[in-house]
Amino acid sequence: MAYRFYLYISDVKVDMLLSQLDPSSTGTRTIEVGVDLKVVNGRRSVETSPDTDPVSRLDRVLKRLEKDGAIGTLEEPGPFFRGRLPMRWGAPAHGDDMSLVFFGARAGRTVVGLGGSTRHVLGSSADAADGPPLTRSLLPSLLDGLRLDPRIAALFTATDPSPDPDGLALRAVREATDGLQGPAQTVEFVAKRLLHGPDPEAGDGSAVLLGSPLYVALAD
Repeated sequence: MAYRFYLYISDVKVDMLLSQLDPSSTGTRTIEVGVDLKVVNGRRSVETSPDTDPVSRLDRVLKRLEKDGAIGTLEEPGPFFRGRLPMRWGAPAHGDDMSLVFFGARAGRTVVGLGGSTRHVLGSSADAADGPPLTRSLLPSLLDGLRLDPRIAALFTATDPSPDPDGLALRAVREATDGLQGPAQTVEFVAKRLLHGPDPEAGDGSAVLLGSPLYVALAD
């Protein structure tokens, strides 16, 4: 049996997808409990919610996405993509803001970046994600989180910035990935594709891929 040591699970994305893929999973189940007290027969209804375990809900979503052919590869991402590779990651601190967790790596000719809210990192403290009201799993907020790095902010505030907003965003992902410090850990993941395109400065067919993960787990 294969085991996963999860680093990150986005229960928000999992629940949103599960409610669409299997609406019955979000309902409640009523169990009738009868008690015969000889004189009084009382019945009590107890409501339980199925799939309360986040890992089981995640597995149901992954199986359905696989069945629907919605999960692509790093080279050919679909609406979602999966990977298994060494990645550096962390929650960069910019002032009091540690709301963004970012994973980054290069896989062949593809720069891969994954971003989300630190509150989805397993074991994070309750106040770790204090920051903007818009979750870091959404593209505008994720890019805002990257721009807290002065090196990346300079790309957007240059005297003659690129007129291509998509190109700027792709450059920001590459800069954030290349700027990650520390040892790499081999991880596996499935992520929602947010941005994908040619590296604006490479000129050799390289690509940049940005997503927000449903999960990230260590892969030993």
